[in-house]
Amino acid sequence: MRIDKYLKVSRIIKRRTVAKEVLDMGRVSVNGRVVKAGYEVKVGDRITLDIPGGPRTVIVVAIRDNVPAKDAESLYRSV
Repeated sequence: MRIDKYLKVSRIIKRRTVAKEVLDMGRVSVNGRVVKAGYEVKVGDRITLDIPGGPRTVIVVAIRDNVPAKDAESLYRSV
């Protein structure tokens, strides 16, 4: 799954277009490397976001196309 879609599905970022903008600005890195919106997320990836609410780091635990809002946090683990 593309990282822009993963950020939206996991509700780390609320809209995919906003996720793409953040990625295009170079404010998201995976395993220490800045990535673009087309990066394919894998289980175990460490995603670091430099967003206005403050820096945030999560580890990908699962990848699913659709999840209910209440289960979105089951897709990642905060570090």
